[in-house]
Amino acid sequence: MLAESTVAKLGDRVERPAYDRRALTPSVVHLSVGSFARAHPILYFDDLAATGETGWGVVGVGMRSPQIGEVLRDQDGLYTVVERDRDGARARLVGALVDYLYLPEQPKQVADLLASPTTRLVTMTVTSEGYQVRSDIPAVRHDLATPEDPVTATGLLVAALRRRRAEGTGPFTVLSCDNLDDSGAAVRLAVLEFAGLLDAQTGEDLTSWVRENVAFPSGMVDRITPTTSPQLRDQIEGEFGVPDRWPVVTETFRQWVVEDDFCAERPPLERVGVQVVDDVAPWKFMKGRLLNGGHCALGYLGVLASLETTDQAMAEPVLSEYMSRLLREEIAPLLPELPGQDTDEYVTTTLDRIANPAISDSLLRLCRRGSTKVPHHLLSSLGEARVAGRPHRLLLAALAGWLRFLRGEDLDGRPLTIEDSRAEDLRLAAQAGGDDPTALLELRDIFGDLVEDTDLVAELGELLTRASHDGVRGMLAALLDSNEEVR
Repeated sequence: MLAESTVAKLGDRVERPAYDRRALTPSVVHLSVGSFARAHPILYFDDLAATGETGWGVVGVGMRSPQIGEVLRDQDGLYTVVERDRDGARARLVGALVDYLYLPEQPKQVADLLASPTTRLVTMTVTSEGYQVRSDIPAVRHDLATPEDPVTATGLLVAALRRRRAEGTGPFTVLSCDNLDDSGAAVRLAVLEFAGLLDAQTGEDLTSWVRENVAFPSGMVDRITPTTSPQLRDQIEGEFGVPDRWPVVTETFRQWVVEDDFCAERPPLERVGVQVVDDVAPWKFMKGRLLNGGHCALGYLGVLASLETTDQAMAEPVLSEYMSRLLREEIAPLLPELPGQDTDEYVTTTLDRIANPAISDSLLRLCRRGSTKVPHHLLSSLGEARVAGRPHRLLLAALAGWLRFLRGEDLDGRPLTIEDSRAEDLRLAAQAGGDDPTALLELRDIFGDLVEDTDLVAELGELLTRASHDGVRGMLAALLDSNEEVR
């Protein structure tokens, strides 16, 4: 078993921490330790420890699933990151995770950790649904009824800040690592909303204290990290000799851009490649529109073409050409110029990353939470293109792919699982409308005013009809060969 006591026995095929893990101060708490967290933010803190900076050890807090915690505790917090590209693979043992707590089983320990003066930074990867503060959500109702025993990330943050205020500990910085248009603003709003609801019950004024004292810097994170399968785990053990029960496989590319807005001491992450900037928005804008928007388009169209992985999809000429033209011709021209960043080069890098055969990402994984991702990453570009009078037929094809996917079956009638908080409403509307998208577009909280554009509705209907008759490949081939809007 991989553990602190067995590290010395590992061969030279894996890179091991060159620092004393016992010297690390646990000052960072990360909420929800999934594969991406272990391949991205925690890895940067491991880089920092390797420079001799021992003040930024990480404690992970699990929120829902106990399995990863069981593995990490058995392995003394150690895990393996394997970076793959066309030229080969490199394995690295990460030691920056000094402890792991599971909230449902260790609520007091988690509360004490967040209240500790040594905790200066809380990072989080809870997905966009973790920022919802609505009284109709059972977990939110629970946290409001028992604020000292929270089960949500927002409730946990508010409980910790409330305790730190009462004990005079001072605030910590909250840094979201989720893919949202403005992750800092999203977590700040959620915390303030929850604090406001709690203030109404208790008569306190925690809201003002949070607003005046707590920093919520925005950030942009970027690294493709597929789910690790049991087969991949066994392959890694055979290739690198590491008996890791839950390794992480990822690409070689990684990027983290962080807003310089901290209320407690800021970790010197710029030493290890993090870009600390005044405004993250342009970076998030480019990444969200190109990588995430491209993932959305390829995910739905690829699944409807009966493909399973990103590299399979990008190996097909019609899908590869479609993706290249979608990013270069319709999305990239809408982006602002970014100092020091060549947009065309960024597009080329993005296409290469998606096509990387060494990172065979699941298309179905890219199809999750479409009601959140598609408006942010695709409909935003579509809306701007319409206003600017720019071409948008390829963006419409991506939207048509999502609408067809929402029927819950592929083009041959095989069932598809829709993983989305709005799955039932979307599926019923998609099935009711068939190749007529009107019923779906009537969901204005998702689609805005698209239903009022009769030409757009008709064009979407034509794309859906072509997909039904000619398949996705036929629909895209006709679209790519045409120099005019499909009608």
